[in-house]
Amino acid sequence: MHFCYSGGYWELCGTDTEYKGVKVGDIMKISLCMIVKNEEALLLESLSAMGRYVDEIIVVDTGSTDRTKEIALGCTEKVYDFTWCDDFSAARNFAIAKASHDWVLVLDADEIITLFQEQQIEGVMKADNPIVGRIKLINRIADATGEKRYNERISRLFNRRMFRYEGCIHEQIVQIDGEPYDTVNVDITVEHSGYTEEVMKRTDKIMRNIHLLQRSLERSPEDTYLLYQLGKSHSLAKIFTESIQYFTKALGSPLDYSLEYVAELVQSYGYALLNSKRYEEAMCLTSYEQYYKESPDFLFLLGLIYMNNGMFVQAIKTFSRCRGNKQGKTEGINSWLPAYNIAVIYECLGNMAEATLYYEQCGNYELAVKRLGSLEGQA
Repeated sequence: MHFCYSGGYWELCGTDTEYKGVKVGDIMKISLCMIVKNEEALLLESLSAMGRYVDEIIVVDTGSTDRTKEIALGCTEKVYDFTWCDDFSAARNFAIAKASHDWVLVLDADEIITLFQEQQIEGVMKADNPIVGRIKLINRIADATGEKRYNERISRLFNRRMFRYEGCIHEQIVQIDGEPYDTVNVDITVEHSGYTEEVMKRTDKIMRNIHLLQRSLERSPEDTYLLYQLGKSHSLAKIFTESIQYFTKALGSPLDYSLEYVAELVQSYGYALLNSKRYEEAMCLTSYEQYYKESPDFLFLLGLIYMNNGMFVQAIKTFSRCRGNKQGKTEGINSWLPAYNIAVIYECLGNMAEATLYYEQCGNYELAVKRLGSLEGQA
């Protein structure tokens, strides 16, 4: 058997039934591994959606007091107990150790698969070199203007004989032999509801994360990634004063601005300043444009900063640079979201014709539809 790289994925070019002593059919099998606690509200929908894509479901319960285990047992017999020890990696590694198949897909109870392209995924699984698949995660996040959908790539598909988890919180996949490895985007899309207002009210996950991150930071006080995650968690909890402190300390360290989390750090810092109404202070974000001038997500943030400082000409120009640009991580960041803010500026300036024009370019965006209705009522 041999494989050829074609059309963006690896495919079988030979006809043998075995590869490196392993039957082809075994290579293609995937175990879903999930750790849960008190997820009765979400678990059934999540497991029901996943069952059609995987060959085995492993659920590890870390101490539920509701119907979580009962629901899990209705979907799979492979439900295990794990005594919680404030260490997500320990729980994840316990779960993947229970898998019957080498390849595992790690998901949570508040995540639902919406896309699963078998051919491309199988191609990734056939690769010779150690490789980790990055799924597309769509986060539904509530903010002051409603719910937004935020896209990111996250490592979740891997061979458990080659990889394991490290880190008690925001755990990372590492190769068992300690060597670096490659990642590749896989055609799996998952929708995550864990940051919606409903779920946030029902769970204490943010404060739990803050507790674990602070314990980790005590051991590594200069770790910029931990500082970033602490700032992000405090922002989700709307404790912006503390989030800004963590972000500021992280940004004071030597940073590689090409790293994905550093870009997130910069933008999260900017939004924390805006949410704290520290508009003049937020102008410091202009110094990062040299690194992110091609990022619609950063340009949109910069437009908001100019807008809140009354610099309307600069704001319109910056929002316009977002439009038609490559798709950012936030849905609509290169289309209706900047158009809406340009419309708001024109409305504030009394230019109703231009405001109407830009509101109309926002499609079905709810806030724009409401403003158009209001303007039409005033006509």
